[in-house]
Amino acid sequence: MKFELTDEQIGFGEAITALLRSSDTVAVARSWADGDHAPGVALWGRLADLGLTALVAPEDDGGLGGTLVDLAVAFEVLGHELAVGPWIESAALVPQVEGAMVTAAVPGISAYAADAQVAQLLSGTAGATHASIDTTRTLTEVAGADAFSAEAVDRAVLACAAELLGAGERVLADSVTYVKQRKQFGREIGSYQAIKHQLADVRIALDFARPLVFGAALGEVPVSAAKVYAGDAAYLAARTGLQVHGAIGYTAEFDLSLWLNRIRALVTAWGTPAFHRGRVLEHLVGA
Repeated sequence: MKFELTDEQIGFGEAITALLRSSDTVAVARSWADGDHAPGVALWGRLADLGLTALVAPEDDGGLGGTLVDLAVAFEVLGHELAVGPWIESAALVPQVEGAMVTAAVPGISAYAADAQVAQLLSGTAGATHASIDTTRTLTEVAGADAFSAEAVDRAVLACAAELLGAGERVLADSVTYVKQRKQFGREIGSYQAIKHQLADVRIALDFARPLVFGAALGEVPVSAAKVYAGDAAYLAARTGLQVHGAIGYTAEFDLSLWLNRIRALVTAWGTPAFHRGRVLEHLVGA
């Protein structure tokens, strides 16, 4: 089966990319992590004006009536450009036609509500707040949270998988750029076969994850399979990116660390790899 994005989907992704790149998302993310939410809220409003939160809401409800492929396109860009805020909750789990910033905990799959200090909690009572390895997020305990439909939860899982794919692509791109510039022993480190092979493995992993993410958006692949493969590929990108950058990759001051920590957080968000592998097994046994 041959699959290609439509011109409209490509254009929509390019519009989101252009908006985010003109907004210095790294500075916005660092401000958000420091507790200054104003730049992030302003950027949220601009993205909402593009229709991002209402993308997959039905037209009869005031939404854009977009497809899950549209959603995957958008979230790949959000991951690539490091958007902050509870986008999965507000655009995938419960799409917001008015552009509201909402968050939720989902019993059994997402134990905490992200960014509840700035977003409206959809259901339940907020409790203690915990730090995340991703400094651009906080995690809040929720008591009495309502259940959401399986369709809504699968949309959220798909969005998380697409965001992981985008973040992994960004780390790979930045790593390739770095190894072409960094020199040791008079040679660019990217000229060494060992590093070429590591980066090639990441490229292959992401290339295998991509059709699963978009296959899940088309309903041809279990969404849990997409989450597992996208998480594995993004994590490989993060691990390899850290290795090729060396000690500088560990530092909070280096921008790469923001994507590395985002990937680490998203790998276990919206269901751990073990949870989703279990769902894939159930699907295969059932089939």
